[in-house]
Amino acid sequence: LRVSCEAAAPHQAGAPITFLARWLFVVNLPRYAGGLQLAPQAVGTDGMLDVCGFDRGSWWHMLRYLSGIIRGRHLTWPDFHYVQTPSVRIESDAEVRYQLDGDPGGTLPLEVRVLPQRVRWIVRESWAAAHGFVGNFSTTISAQDGFSETIDHGVGIIAIGGQSLRTQEYGYGRIPNVLKALEFDRLFKLKEQHVAKARTVVFIQCVGSREGERMYCSKVCCTHSVQSAIKLKQEDPARMVYILYRDMRTYGQREHLYKKARELGVIFINYELHGKPTVEMEHKHARVEVWDHVLHRPLKIKADLVVLATAIVANPDAEKLNKIYKVAVDETGFFQEAHAKLRPVDFATDGLFVAGLAHYPKPVEEAVAQALAAAGRGSALLARPSVTLDAVKAEPVLENCDGCALCLDVCPYHAIELAEGEPVVAGAQAPRYIQVNKAQCKGCGLCQGTCPKRGVVVQGFTMEQISSQIEAALAG
Repeated sequence: LRVSCEAAAPHQAGAPITFLARWLFVVNLPRYAGGLQLAPQAVGTDGMLDVCGFDRGSWWHMLRYLSGIIRGRHLTWPDFHYVQTPSVRIESDAEVRYQLDGDPGGTLPLEVRVLPQRVRWIVRESWAAAHGFVGNFSTTISAQDGFSETIDHGVGIIAIGGQSLRTQEYGYGRIPNVLKALEFDRLFKLKEQHVAKARTVVFIQCVGSREGERMYCSKVCCTHSVQSAIKLKQEDPARMVYILYRDMRTYGQREHLYKKARELGVIFINYELHGKPTVEMEHKHARVEVWDHVLHRPLKIKADLVVLATAIVANPDAEKLNKIYKVAVDETGFFQEAHAKLRPVDFATDGLFVAGLAHYPKPVEEAVAQALAAAGRGSALLARPSVTLDAVKAEPVLENCDGCALCLDVCPYHAIELAEGEPVVAGAQAPRYIQVNKAQCKGCGLCQGTCPKRGVVVQGFTMEQISSQIEAALAG
């Protein structure tokens, strides 16, 4: 495994480092893919063990994990090389196996195999520009330290994930007892004393979802809250756990979780949008008030913790990728597929695909299924020696085109560009005309409708053909 990185500490800052490794454990990568950490490992021959880490706090977990993999070998500190680095590149001549794991000391549930010399991780970089078409894309990435590189690729899959909504509703940020669901998960896992000693916990659903600018359901919140409530009741059956919901959407096979929560004594209280709960601070507790639709009276709950199921929102980078790759986003900021039924993982731009929360909020099994579909669609394209295009494409009429460039401004796919011909007389200005990239053109006809001189037509929809159709229809 060939590893290249730029040292930040303890080596000389900025010094390039390249070394060979049998095993590589990368700790504390940027929290992509819903907070998962990446642990790439290469299968090779016996030799020196090299480890590249980002966070010294996870070394003990790393030792325990690797000790379980390399049986019969006692690992000591001289076997390790510690390099703190903002980015790392990985190349291999052998097959590389990498796994995703949410806990460095736990099991590794997800395994992906890739072909040799095809794996390259570039982290903490940003996109600068992209151009091209299916089978011939070119993307430029850059970094703040001046690093810039252009990567040629045949297809692209956009899977930048989503984010949890930043809210100030229900006293979040003002009342210390109010947490977001992901914050509660971390504290519960660490057995934090305020969570461990909490006697009354209230979950509030649909925080920022299904109202205002976000009318969509985030799909995972109800299941997540019910699972958390079950864990709380199993840990201490005497706890009072409430879930305040608008519509309980533990759909499909998740229905058994809802039934189990009811059997354990979790109390579900329905509320309407016009009568949302209120949360106020009261003597180191949070006082939650909600209208009980069964009792037809307000219900006051003295809670030790209030957990908010906040909406999943689009990644802010989606707008930047929208401009770079010319892919569509909807009114909520998520990427929009070409067709919900016929092309659910394709963009309108051929060769680009979408997967995961970048598309819309979904549970992990749906994200995995969509990722497999996107990978399959991309692999099918890369396996072809050529790609057959539609017959409906824009065609310049050079004898009419004077290079005014009006069609360039309206083309949504950037398939038209200006070109210069040879000057008729020496020293004269060279004539300009348009050229159409047939791989990028979708035959939408905006260029033909804009051109005042009939300098471009869409094949199959020329003025003569349309006039003949009208004449034939009126003659009949």
